[in-house]
Amino acid sequence: MDIILSNTGDKPIYEQIYEQIRGAVLRGELQEGDALPSIRALARDLRISVITTKRAFDDLERDGFICSVQGKGSFVAPFNAELKREERLKELEKCLLKAAAIAGELSLSDEEVMRCYVLLKEKEV
Repeated sequence: MDIILSNTGDKPIYEQIYEQIRGAVLRGELQEGDALPSIRALARDLRISVITTKRAFDDLERDGFICSVQGKGSFVAPFNAELKREERLKELEKCLLKAAAIAGELSLSDEEVMRCYVLLKEKEV
């Protein structure tokens, strides 16, 4: 699993790790039961503190994306359809807020926005 970190962004390192692993689980790149690298190995590979990596793993476990077994490691948690749906809805909300902001900048009415959506759906077919 490749995790790419940025030292120049606003997001803390642990949050970048969290989001990339969470995203891989939601996209199905990591499947239920898949083993994650150990906290120490990941910290070494990324050249960051073990504490930073542990924070990301603790948050992932708290939110139900991974489960840790003492002495064995961390694994992708059993599939939870409701959790995945909730997370995807959060992503949709972010996209819709961005689209609404752009529509507002363009002074588009709700009807014009819906027309754009319908046209996009027709292009998919």
